Amino acid sequence: MCDIYNNFAYVYDKLTIDIDYKKWADYIENILSKHKVKATMILELGCGTGSFGIEMARRGYEMICLDLSTEMLDCASEKAKKDELDILFLNQDMCNFELYGTVDVIVCLLDSFNYLTKPSQIKNLFKLVHNYLNPGGLFIFDINTQYKFEKTLSNNLFYEIDDDITYIWENDYNPKTKKARFDLTFFVKQDELYQRFDETHFEKAYSNVEIMEFIKTSDLEFITVYDELKFKKPSLTNQRSFYVCKKKVIDILKF
Repeated sequence: MCDIYNNFAYVYDKLTIDIDYKKWADYIENILSKHKVKATMILELGCGTGSFGIEMARRGYEMICLDLSTEMLDCASEKAKKDELDILFLNQDMCNFELYGTVDVIVCLLDSFNYLTKPSQIKNLFKLVHNYLNPGGLFIFDINTQYKFEKTLSNNLFYEIDDDITYIWENDYNPKTKKARFDLTFFVKQDELYQRFDETHFEKAYSNVEIMEFIKTSDLEFITVYDELKFKKPSLTNQRSFYVCKKKVIDILKF
């Protein structure tokens, strides 16, 4: 993955204002409770501007937040300092990261997983997750579903006009490769003028069968998959799925 965010980091929070991070944190905590996992330290992969990690830190968790974008991490660090929160931010690739110890839970949220467009990236991610999870720990990640790519994102054009920020988001989805290209153009107000900058993002759609195959070939144990922010089986038309995997306790005895 490359550093795709750049200037986008500084307008990201305004563009994701509709995301209820408290609700997301509640949901993750409920998953932990439902599967009887007591967590002290949590690693977030692809943390962006740190909103989720900050919410979890407010709740008393020791957070390690990792992202490839230095700009995203600068924003996250500034926000954490304002709240006087002690969060470890790491500028690393989630497909090639290194920690100095293990954690109780690893999360990868807000379709960060879809940014992995090569099988080798996903296989390496699972390998590292297994390596840095404590026995019995959970790996929780979500994906934009194939249905969402085909029926909602597809080749559509989205836009929003505001006094401070205007954006145009044009999608190009290839159903054969299942890859989507997102071309974004932003106009951000600075004093009396507007600055334009452009971003290009890439995501890939994965079917449930493909995700299950990746999990099957990893050393992690598949626990369940949920519909978006719910505790029920995903429907055929759901937009986002949450996967829960576990590091087997018996793994500690392999040595």
